[in-house]
Amino acid sequence: MKVLDVGCAMGFFSLPLAQMVGKSGKVICVDVQEKMIQSLEKRARKAGLSDRIETRICKGDSVGLGDFKEEIDFVLASAVVHEVPDVFHFYSEIYKTMKPSGRFLVLEPKMHVSEADFKMIVSIAQSNGFMVIGRPEIKSSRAVLLQKGSTREK
Repeated sequence: MKVLDVGCAMGFFSLPLAQMVGKSGKVICVDVQEKMIQSLEKRARKAGLSDRIETRICKGDSVGLGDFKEEIDFVLASAVVHEVPDVFHFYSEIYKTMKPSGRFLVLEPKMHVSEADFKMIVSIAQSNGFMVIGRPEIKSSRAVLLQKGSTREK
């Protein structure tokens, strides 16, 4: 399984994800802050998970994952989407990385993202071909589970 952790920071979710994917899996971790990536790499080495984690520094206008066309099984974006300058482009890039059956969990903090803003975030995802398949209850977060749609035009 290949997992993408967008806005991974120091790896709060990255390390548990690396344990979950097992020895044959991979977690691709992207963040705009080089220091966060360096901290994650250090923590991964200490936990013995470096072989399962690939890190990348992305630019504010692109996640820079064009080499992962339809390879990603699961994407996590926790407290990220509201920080992205062009949400439509962000979703478009993520969509291209995902396998046809791929799933995408978007979490946004309730204290930073209003219900109306979150509805807009979800609407933009849907306009990029994602289907809402769940709305998990996660403490202090607004959450939506998306799946790559099969009817989106390429």
